[in-house]
Amino acid sequence: MARCSMSMEVGLPVDIAPGPETGIVHLGLGAFFRGFGCVFVADAMVASRGDWGITGVSLRSPDTRDALQGQGWGYTSVTLAPEGEQTRWISILNDVLVAPEDPEAVLAAMAEPAVRIVTLTVTEKGYCYNPSTRALNTSHPDIQHDLAHDLPVSAPGFLVRALARRRAAGVAPFTVLTCDNLPENGRLVRGLVLDFAQRIDPALSDWIATEGRFPSTMVDRITPATTEADIARVAQLTGRADAAPVMHEPFAQWVIEDDFVGNARPDFAAAGVEMVKDVTAHEHMKLRMLNGTHSALAYTGYLAGHETIAETVADPVFASYVRRLWSEIMPAVHAPEGVSLTDYADALFDRYANPCIRHRTWQIAMDGSQKLPQRILGSLAANIAAGRPSPALCLAVAAWMRYVGGVDEKGQTIDVRDPMADHLRAVSDSADTPKGKVAALLRVRDVFPADLAATLQRPVTTGATRLCEDGTRAAIKKVLA
Repeated sequence: MARCSMSMEVGLPVDIAPGPETGIVHLGLGAFFRGFGCVFVADAMVASRGDWGITGVSLRSPDTRDALQGQGWGYTSVTLAPEGEQTRWISILNDVLVAPEDPEAVLAAMAEPAVRIVTLTVTEKGYCYNPSTRALNTSHPDIQHDLAHDLPVSAPGFLVRALARRRAAGVAPFTVLTCDNLPENGRLVRGLVLDFAQRIDPALSDWIATEGRFPSTMVDRITPATTEADIARVAQLTGRADAAPVMHEPFAQWVIEDDFVGNARPDFAAAGVEMVKDVTAHEHMKLRMLNGTHSALAYTGYLAGHETIAETVADPVFASYVRRLWSEIMPAVHAPEGVSLTDYADALFDRYANPCIRHRTWQIAMDGSQKLPQRILGSLAANIAAGRPSPALCLAVAAWMRYVGGVDEKGQTIDVRDPMADHLRAVSDSADTPKGKVAALLRVRDVFPADLAATLQRPVTTGATRLCEDGTRAAIKKVLA
């Protein structure tokens, strides 16, 4: 396996001077957007200037704010490549707000006329929707709170309440630019926002529907969680302390539908963003071929004792497994114009195998109840409709079911991080056999639509039985045979 080497910082810190006025508010400021969206916006600023500084918002924890505040909101972006690590100082952030501490400040920032875009990376669960129906989950505690209170706690609540303030002030709406891995993510979020708005003010919903814009996007850059060892290494590389560096692979791809309120946006194209009329083909390709196999490798790899994706695909059995997964997924994907799905799969494998990217299987496995429908079940549904067998994909579903049961192959307790973790564990525990557990979990309608669940019973039970009786590696070998 190739080894990672160390390289010193290339160039000087990149600063935009004078500091740009905030033109973007970002909800859910975590490592991914700081290693992806902020970098693209900074590049667009270098190319064409404009006031596109970013105010970040943490919707839960003050940790990111606390880490960045003492360093003027700047941080180190670290590209992890086998030939060496390269670092760059990013200074596009103007402030970081913590929503639970001061939701009024967040709404005020979003209502500023100079803010023309609100971007989001709140993960699938942050939209408070039902993944199987794509409808707003009105029984979600955060949505119930936000429908009853002017100061919200959820991402949909902040979007609607801020848009209401802009309408009342005679200010045009901001463009809502979601950067989360959801099919037709812009159209999904538009539907959630309009539903929420309709419930508090039908006239507001009509205004958003007419004046607002919700372009769909596809985002792609593997960004592992930053560790204390990473922080120490960045200090060694750069010669300065940084409490919040971000680590990421060299590859980055952002595809955006070019549909913005008043055409107000950074010069994304100059930064390498693909501006398109319809992002659907790119989106489905990435969700099914990258995110789908990432999740499949996360559950099976974790159960087999592999810590990272790179370690997982270094195992020949799992390397063959991911290739088999792609052979099942590709018939369910419509390739974007000029793209070879086979070449795309080969490039994905090389990215997975990058030994410098320590993307933990446990991290990717989080929130599976929210991810499974768009990452894996969509491909399965298409294959079932076409009469194509999908044993590798069904094994991935069975591995997720074993994972949420909370106990691994060695009998050790799994720390399952999922908004439905307690419910899924109780459902799994309600049955004693693999067949019974599969039947019980397939009845969870927040994950599995009824018609799809009925067709999955037999093949997923086969996978679950093999996982239980033979272990993960042997179960994969039987799929490959």
